[in-house]
Amino acid sequence: MIFLRAVGVSLLLALAPLIAANIILDNYAYTNARNEMTAMAERYVARGENAISSAVAVLQKLHRNTAMTCSREDRQIFLAAIAELGYLQRIGLVDRNGVRMCVVPDGPIGGEAILPALRPDAPLVGIGMLEQQFLGTHVAVVSWNLGNSNRLFAEVTPATISIDPGPEYLRAYRRAELLLGNDVPWMAVGGYSTEMSDPDQVITVELSSARYPLKAVVTAPKSAAVSLVKDLKMIVATASAGFALLFIAIGIWISWRPDSEADDEFVAAIKRKEFIPYYQPVMDIETGRLRGCEVLMRWRRLDGTMVSPGQFMPYAETTGHIFEMTRLLMRQTVTEVGELYSENPDFKLSINLFAGHFNDRRIIEDIKEIYGKSPIAYQQIVVEVTERLPLQDLELARKLIAEMQALGVRVALDDVGTGHGGMAYLQKLGIDIIKIDKMFIDALGTDDSSTTIVDSMVELADNLGMGIIAEGVERMEQVERLRELGVTAAQGYLFAPPLPGKLYIDLARALSAGGGSKADDAADEAAA
Repeated sequence: MIFLRAVGVSLLLALAPLIAANIILDNYAYTNARNEMTAMAERYVARGENAISSAVAVLQKLHRNTAMTCSREDRQIFLAAIAELGYLQRIGLVDRNGVRMCVVPDGPIGGEAILPALRPDAPLVGIGMLEQQFLGTHVAVVSWNLGNSNRLFAEVTPATISIDPGPEYLRAYRRAELLLGNDVPWMAVGGYSTEMSDPDQVITVELSSARYPLKAVVTAPKSAAVSLVKDLKMIVATASAGFALLFIAIGIWISWRPDSEADDEFVAAIKRKEFIPYYQPVMDIETGRLRGCEVLMRWRRLDGTMVSPGQFMPYAETTGHIFEMTRLLMRQTVTEVGELYSENPDFKLSINLFAGHFNDRRIIEDIKEIYGKSPIAYQQIVVEVTERLPLQDLELARKLIAEMQALGVRVALDDVGTGHGGMAYLQKLGIDIIKIDKMFIDALGTDDSSTTIVDSMVELADNLGMGIIAEGVERMEQVERLRELGVTAAQGYLFAPPLPGKLYIDLARALSAGGGSKADDAADEAAA
């Protein structure tokens, strides 16, 4: 079993960075592609605006110079304007119905209308589109109202906006459109692939002109964007495979001993009472007084080396050793801090329980046996239920919690918002205290969503008549923000790390005596 767990953990350690790196690279690729596509749209819109503005300027100039007839002299002026600008392919006049009266360079006039009929409230400038096109770009028609029922018009050559901006990795797959008015196409380049029919698989950028009824739409498949980082993905995958092999090798090396041998060593450590309590103070952040502590388990080997909980707690919970370890811890709290708690009846002592403790009544018997006749009263005990592992039987857990509360023991929900229970635990278990996880405290003041979540937890606790404690407080600005939100109790390295019994007692007595300098000295010694 240890071997399989070691292999599983090794694969997880290798795959987690791979998955995270792929997500980061994909997001980078999408962001970069969106920026490039926005730049493309900006260039298309700018080209369209320049073409329309230039045509309008030419037509205004012709109007001012009274070149607004089909006379031979005026047609010569039209030709000179076309040669001067270069954006225009033809200039002419249309009548009230939008039918050409003349056009230069000379071409077939015909009887069809190229512009809509003139309305009394028509604007000075009109923009239309001809069927004629070149490489996906239609000929645009810009008109100028002369005020005599006739209009000057200029045809914008398709080459004016037939540009193909953007990086090669996107140009090969993107579709770009420049649209007038009610989505009348002026230009369209690129086609639609099967992938682009799925809105979830494409990136789309729309950009509208601030000057004219003009809009650019650029669409590209996400797969084209990801091609930008495919080489980096290959490197990450290769590195992850290498790390996976390395971790598996380490796991095999660590787990070469039989399970029974490792288990025997763990049982021996329990018998030698190597698992000891450390106490992390819980402070009242309004008065600066000590409210009590949370009891945390540490493994101190015979040679004095310390083993962090992350290295032994999963094994202890999986094998069931956690039950005897918790009983051992509870007995040691009576020995170490019983006198302190007898002297300070307002102090609270929080004991962590895991999901398995709520599968039967043994935990009730343990609390009665250990604390029933001890200096630590039931009313001073808080048991913490974590959200990280799901409770198997919520109904049974509720009954056990009710028995604890009948004794006077209070119940806290730890790691709120990070695990399985969520609102169901608050609704069904009859919780007395909410503990806000460090994950939300870390982001206070920098992440609006975290502040909103904490604010919601405080409001929820107030409405349900529950206490609330913030965990993992490390900066003074977090304390100030928590006060603003209505939180009055907190724990974390800003106040003190988890302390061995003697240091916790020294700190508690210094704070209780009101000795500021003594308390500071005790805190400094604890931090050291």
